[in-house]
Formats: sequence, structure tokens, C-alpha cells
Amino acid sequence: MSKTKKQTGPSSHSLTRRCVIRGVASAGIAAPFIGRASAATVKIRLSYVVPGNWASLLFQKRGLTRHLGKSYAFEAVHFQGTPQLIQAQAAGELEIAAHAYSSLALAIENAGMSDLRIIADEFQDGAPGYYSDEYFVLKDGPIKTVEDLKGKVIATNVAGSAVDIAMRAMLRKHHLEDKRDVTIVEAPFPTMPAMLQEKKIVMFPGVLPFSQDPQIRKVTRRLFLQSDAIGRTQMVVWAARDPFIRAHRDALADFLEDALRCERWYLDPANHEEAVAIAARISKSPPSLWATWFFKKTGEHGDYYHDPNGKPDLAALQTNINVQHELGFIRSQFDVRKYADLSLIEEAAKRLG
Repeated sequence: MSKTKKQTGPSSHSLTRRCVIRGVASAGIAAPFIGRASAATVKIRLSYVVPGNWASLLFQKRGLTRHLGKSYAFEAVHFQGTPQLIQAQAAGELEIAAHAYSSLALAIENAGMSDLRIIADEFQDGAPGYYSDEYFVLKDGPIKTVEDLKGKVIATNVAGSAVDIAMRAMLRKHHLEDKRDVTIVEAPFPTMPAMLQEKKIVMFPGVLPFSQDPQIRKVTRRLFLQSDAIGRTQMVVWAARDPFIRAHRDALADFLEDALRCERWYLDPANHEEAVAIAARISKSPPSLWATWFFKKTGEHGDYYHDPNGKPDLAALQTNINVQHELGFIRSQFDVRKYADLSLIEEAAKRLG
């Protein structure tokens, strides 16, 4: 089993206690809502890794919620990678974790969190006509094939993350293994392009929104797609612990209703320009970084697939977790359906019609 390497970014301990950061604080997502909440409301903290994940966007468009500050209060929590969510959720620092398929499996199988339940979709990679994560090399560099990575240093955000698992799966297809044939180092996504240009690494995973930066595309080319490595991916799901669900079903249903209403607003092409403005504001980046692809179905130049009813693709998730087992990251395979409770998101969708 691959061991996690020393991180170049902040520790998971510090990240779990840094509630609203990197532009989201200035947008006022979480703390003001919690401050206005009454003692009767249920606190719901939801994680995100990159700007554009739902937690960073929810409730930025005013007037869409019906229950916020009444039955629940909301807080967005930032992490460098999804594996760090396991510790945070085990410690009670997250009510809902936006788990990648990889961290979900690690939490259930390796960390013994058998009470985790999948409650909703965050996004899917490689759906027909939608975006799939790209693995970039220098446009004029020496790496032309996956085999050319042998003996080289490549980057990942966190060992065991979703993009990391897909990368390792592709390496194995080409008879390459970490430590034996390549060296894998950890780094935050925003720092990877500079590391590539400085030739500290020869490849890095490109995820949205960073991969659509025109400056990155000027100097890189795609070596392969995540879908080339592992097919369609139920990339991220929302998961909560069963005791919390049982204790707060009504508040969770209210939250999911509000969240789904917001998500559908973002997915509506009629709201594209305003959605871009919101994403640019919370990420402190120019609107041009988002305008051409955000919530659009245009293949490699578009967005991931977000289910408008919040329903995850459990069949794809099962395949993804099976790959993770084959790579040795989890001890055994398991039936993902046993860890899913979609009744709340189904209720939310029915409320909205």
C-alpha cells in the first residue's frame, strides 16, 4: 500500500480548523449565517477543496433559500485534499464531507467509519460530453508518452486523492509504480504549473478551475485524461454519518432542498453571466478564467457533470472503488449501495418538483 508523503502545504490539523478561507471569507458564506442563527438551528459544515465546489458557491446568490438560518446554519470549510476529510469527520469537525470516491473508501474500509452514508452528488468526471481531468506535461518537453515518465518526478495534491488514484491507475497500465519507477511529490494545485515550468516535476493533474487557465494551456499539453485511466468517475459525493442523519433528518432535508435550488440556479444557462461573476469574486480571479467553461457542456473546454437532482452514479462509484482496491489503497471491496441513503436528496428534489 502506498504511503502518504510529507505535504508541502498546510497540515490537515490546521486546515480542519480554518473555517472559511481563500476568498470565501470575504464573500461571507459561513460565519455571518451562523452568527444570525438561533440556538434551535442545526449547524451544517460542508467541505470544499477548490473554488467552484458547491460549498464555496452555495447561498452566494441571495433569495434562493427558504430554511437557512431557521432550521439550519451553514459553514464552508476548506481542505487541500479529500483524504484530510477523514480525520475531520471522525473528530466531529464536519457534518457533511464532500468525499472523493477515494477518501470515502478509505474512511469506510481503513478508518472504520462504517456509519458513513452517501447522501448526494457533488460532481462526476468523464460523463459523455463533459469535462475529464487532464494530466499536463510541458508542451515542448521530453515527455511524449506515459512510458517517458519513468525515472521522473510527478506531482499530486494528496496521496490517495481521486486524481492521485487515477494517475496511479494509468501508471500501472503502463507498468510504472510509485517509488520503483517514478517519484510522486505532493503540492497544492495552484503551485503545480510553476513547478512544471521550473522543471521540478514533469507532470501534474489539472483540475477545474485551474486547468482552464489560458496561461497554463500556453505552456502545457495533455498527456492523458482521467477517463482514459479509470473511465467515468463519480468523483465527489456528499457523505454524512448515520447518527447525525437520524438525529437531524428534517434539518438535512431543508438544507438539501435549499442546496438543490441553488445548484439548479447555477446550472441554468440563463444565469451563466451572474454565476461567472460570483465564482470570480469568491476566488479572487478574473471572470475570463470562468466564462468559457463554467457549468457548460463543451467537453475538454467545459465543466464536470452535476446531476440536477443531486443523484450520484453509484454504479460508477462502485467501479472507481474497485480500482482503488486493486491499487492497494483499501483492504477489500465493498458494496457502495450499503453506504448510501438517497432518501433525503430524493425528498428535496420532490419538494422542488
